[in-house]
Amino acid sequence: MNTAINCNWTSRNIVRRDALVAALVAVCPLAHADDSDRWEWMVAPYAWAASLHTDLQRTQPPAGGISSDTGFNNILDKLDGVFQVHVEGQNEHWGTFADFTYLGLANQHDYARFHTESDLDTRLFELAAVWSPGDDRFRGWDVFAGLRYIDVNMTVKFDPTNPAFDTTSFKSGQTFNDFMVGGRYTWPLSDRWALTLRGDTSFGGTDGTWNASAVASYRTGNGAWLFGYRYLDAKLPSSDSDINIVMYGPLIGYGFTF
Repeated sequence: MNTAINCNWTSRNIVRRDALVAALVAVCPLAHADDSDRWEWMVAPYAWAASLHTDLQRTQPPAGGISSDTGFNNILDKLDGVFQVHVEGQNEHWGTFADFTYLGLANQHDYARFHTESDLDTRLFELAAVWSPGDDRFRGWDVFAGLRYIDVNMTVKFDPTNPAFDTTSFKSGQTFNDFMVGGRYTWPLSDRWALTLRGDTSFGGTDGTWNASAVASYRTGNGAWLFGYRYLDAKLPSSDSDINIVMYGPLIGYGFTF
């Protein structure tokens, strides 16, 4: 989930920091602990019911652009594959998080002058360090900075309705590395419920990407249920085209703590 998850609970099983430093795997804050040398971890597989909007603007024929706006109910029939997971870990003031999303889609559309068949494979990976200035974990402000990696493979076949024109295709396989910076704020609503708002932006390889989310967590004995909404807008340039990908929709998952 690019979404960072903050929870307000204490785990029974604590891993010592000296063992974690040797195998630091991108993760971020999770629970309340009294010892600054102790870390808390969470692994949260989740489902992001994302609607997808894509724009492809080409500088080579066929001229102009292609736009598609597909809601989640329709996108289910076109999914080639999906995998999403969020991992977090933190001690008293410092932590890290990682989030991975894979989305594979296939689609076709009829336009006035041609028919298109398209395939899109998207991999989104985020890795960041987190600093919590407050004395209480996962309450109030967190700030973070790190890397956002986007890998996009798109193939579009253009089949003109006029038989005098040949069928052409567009292929783009590129990766984009951005520097990411952002913040989040967590309100503890009760002993079990908390709400986290997050916003961030990234730049470098892309022409600008920004992300926003709101996630509520409900603590249980072994972790927490996670409910929320996420919006991601990425502008991806290439030599002969510009691709704009927007993903937005609700998410749900469960974070296992240890």
